[in-house]
Amino acid sequence: MATRAPVRMSAEARREQLLDVTKAIVVERGFHEVSIEGVAREAGISRPIVYGHFHDLHGLLDALVRREGARALGQLAEVLPAALARSDPGERLVAALAGYLEAVRADPATWRLVLVPHEGAPGVLHEAISRGRAAVVAQLAAVLGAGGRGVDAPDPELAAHLLSALADEAARLLLADPQRYPRERILALARWFVGRMVPPV
Repeated sequence: MATRAPVRMSAEARREQLLDVTKAIVVERGFHEVSIEGVAREAGISRPIVYGHFHDLHGLLDALVRREGARALGQLAEVLPAALARSDPGERLVAALAGYLEAVRADPATWRLVLVPHEGAPGVLHEAISRGRAAVVAQLAAVLGAGGRGVDAPDPELAAHLLSALADEAARLLLADPQRYPRERILALARWFVGRMVPPV
């Protein structure tokens, strides 16, 4: 039986294909199931091609984490600034959560890597998650400590950490069971909660 020749691609397209294959393996089976041989087999190419792009398994996983982390942060960068610029403080917080949940719903595979990292996830993933969370917490803390703009939390940093944790758990519920925990159900509770926490201006 003749071996099928690999499809010709540009170097960038091949790199993205290999990262997509790796991502699919991680999401379906976990980081510990990723191997150079397995990625090559599923991509329909030889192992030397994978090595040529990533040098080794660590390089492949590092590139995947960096790409997906940048993708997740880019999605948040698109929705958070507009949401946090709203005049009403309660609306700012609900709009930020709505944007976050929409990003999660639109790209669940990326957010599963970020929010539900599998056993064996590389340290670089945990570092990327920590950096991203710190950036979000800083933005939330700025809103919660805005004083004259309608919010004056006694401890904006701690409040931001807790709200970030609540948002992450809401996103995990949406990923785990979108039928039972749809975005609309989560936002309805968020509006009720924020309405009691933050008085309207």
